Amino acid sequence: MRLVFMVTGQISEATFSDALTNEHEVVGLVTQPDRPVGRKQVMTAPKVKEIALDAGVPVIQPESVREPKALDQIRQWDPELIVVMAYGQILPQALLDIPSRAIINLHASLLPKYRGASCIQAALKNGDAETGWSVIHVVKRLDSGNIILQKAISILEGETGGELHDRLADAGPAVCRAALEMFKNGLVEGDYQNESTQTYVPKLGRKDGCLDWSRPARELECLVRAFHPWPGTSAGLGLKKMKIFPPTKISGGQGQPGELLEVGEETIEIACGSGSLILCEVQLEGSRRMHGGELARGHLDMLRAGLK
Repeated sequence: MRLVFMVTGQISEATFSDALTNEHEVVGLVTQPDRPVGRKQVMTAPKVKEIALDAGVPVIQPESVREPKALDQIRQWDPELIVVMAYGQILPQALLDIPSRAIINLHASLLPKYRGASCIQAALKNGDAETGWSVIHVVKRLDSGNIILQKAISILEGETGGELHDRLADAGPAVCRAALEMFKNGLVEGDYQNESTQTYVPKLGRKDGCLDWSRPARELECLVRAFHPWPGTSAGLGLKKMKIFPPTKISGGQGQPGELLEVGEETIEIACGSGSLILCEVQLEGSRRMHGGELARGHLDMLRAGLK
């Protein structure tokens, strides 16, 4: 089949690379424009662009896929199937009408659970036992097309958002291959999603990582893991913010939410709404990353005043 890929994120790199080596013909890549990255704001291309150019695959990078020039180029590529993965734009009907077979999307959750951008973090935040890939038809409504196939993946004990992201990325090529195999002989209708059980998880920002110490310790432990490395978790300490890194440990200490309960050699224990959370690594605003016990030895009075 003639394939066009619409991908950008790191999670799509292995899947796109694999597609270049299988029996299908990748005739074009649509990816996001180069963006400034880092403190020096160096213009940086998506890694998939470099992979495509190295393989001789033509690339376009429209600001919006609704641009007539972009749509015309995709029509000229004449794809039978368009594969979307972490692209980051809503696709217009004019694009949905282009491929002769379908537009499919690889989404990193077991739909209809966790439609939207933060599906990996949501599974960890909520303490789920598993997540996985869903391959769906793309329709105008977000992540709501018929399910073509699903692949469940168990969530490991203590796993962070970054670690789960990488394991899902590793599983992507096999899932994509299986979906493409289903389309070799024609159209695949798929199964309707159960709308009564759908949930939506929006894009995250740094404010989402501010810990509320009135919540149970177990909930906060899940949140710290889920939001590492992005958007990270933090708490107020005096007039500064303090970043909190995994691992954290759940304990049974009792006190006012945010209260310092105990200082260990390398840890501090903070009271939560129920139970307590032992913090191992932290970073006070304007300082370096350090063990919790080291922070306490330098800022004990601030800690005794409580985290906010």
